[in-house]
Amino acid sequence: MRRCTTQVSSAALLTLTLGFAIPCAGSLAQQPDAAATVPLKTNPMLSLREFEPEANAEYILGRGDEISIDYGGRPELNSKNVIGPDGKVTLPMAGSIFLADKSRQEAADAVVAALKPFYASLSVTVGVDKYTSNQVLLLGAVEHPGVQTFDRPPTLLEVVTRGGASGNPRSNSGGGTGSTAFSMQASLQPAMLGVPERCAIYRGSDKVLWVNLKSLLDSGNALADIRLKRDDIIYVPSPAERYVSVLGQVQHPGALQLDSTSTLPKLIALAGGLTQEAGGNPNIQVIQIVNGKTRIVPFKQILQPSPLDLTLQSGDIIFIPESGFNKAAYIIDKLSPAITLFTGSALISH
Repeated sequence: MRRCTTQVSSAALLTLTLGFAIPCAGSLAQQPDAAATVPLKTNPMLSLREFEPEANAEYILGRGDEISIDYGGRPELNSKNVIGPDGKVTLPMAGSIFLADKSRQEAADAVVAALKPFYASLSVTVGVDKYTSNQVLLLGAVEHPGVQTFDRPPTLLEVVTRGGASGNPRSNSGGGTGSTAFSMQASLQPAMLGVPERCAIYRGSDKVLWVNLKSLLDSGNALADIRLKRDDIIYVPSPAERYVSVLGQVQHPGALQLDSTSTLPKLIALAGGLTQEAGGNPNIQVIQIVNGKTRIVPFKQILQPSPLDLTLQSGDIIFIPESGFNKAAYIIDKLSPAITLFTGSALISH
């Protein structure tokens, strides 16, 4: 069990990257490059540092974590608690206290503040007995797909190898981008044959990072072991699999397999349909990552009986922006020859 009585602060990073502003027009015509792109200042390394958490980032409590609250000099008050789905724990006299999304020190301070009317002076320490909320989800062509939990920010190779894709599910690569290429080559070369060619890291509803994992390992590039964040979804496609990403205002954003029967309305339905934030007639953006070109399709048009003149390709992104914006944007940032980051967002409101 790890304990913490000090607070560590981290600086925020502002990222400016290569952006594409997409006019929300009703036409199905492919947007000309000059009209579809508005270049912004690009800084790939800042993009990577913003995407990747710090190696020594302080642990943030989450729902489901099992914690111990110790009161110095008052052992009769000591308790073990589970942070509930609402982010709260219940303590005698203090009642319900919100502790989720706090560091251990911040949680200890919250307990002291809640008990201040009853105790003039308290020394409180919060420890984590079981890390339940710090989890990522591994899907796709692996032996052991599912949820993995960690007591720190996990790395991509750690998750993939634990899932069995490398044939060595118990290997622990550690490191993040701070690892050296030499140490990575030495520790991972025996398992190279089972490492997937490519995988995707989905974060939230509007961000995906593609990693050509095997080529990075072949070259000894430490970017292969990028650190992950809580609730990331890692998708490992099989070599022959064709897939698209459905992101933005859908119920279940992520990767979907692409086959001969796939259509735009079918893929949106498989992603759970639109959220309320999408509005009644969002302009759906179909983005070809290979060339950065975009097709804009009003949602009501895909509901018409006549078929769309639209061919989806493996790797395409279907992005549904939030309602109330007359312009949307996405960012495609080439962090290295083997790593590409996509971020979707909304720009100008009515």
